[in-house]
Amino acid sequence: MPERLKKRSMRVVGVRQVLRALKENTVETVFLALDAAPHLRAQVEQAAEDMGAPVQTVATMEELSHLCRVDVPSAAAAVIRSASADARPAG
Repeated sequence: MPERLKKRSMRVVGVRQVLRALKENTVETVFLALDAAPHLRAQVEQAAEDMGAPVQTVATMEELSHLCRVDVPSAAAAVIRSASADARPAG
């Protein structure tokens, strides 16, 4: 799964973007840095729980930013569902 964090088209990075994707119900898995500010972690964990999205933890924000191939430390990231997964037939 962390390999999918490296592909820009398959992930969002940052608390605000993760929360937005959770609200839009497009998140497959949330990744959360354990050294992120407690209030941010709690906010993301609650939103993920509300939407039924699994949360995987990463030791540090630096490690998460490395996994996502971004230059700034990141508290949260998420793998988003592919468009084909959203287009499943109902029923």
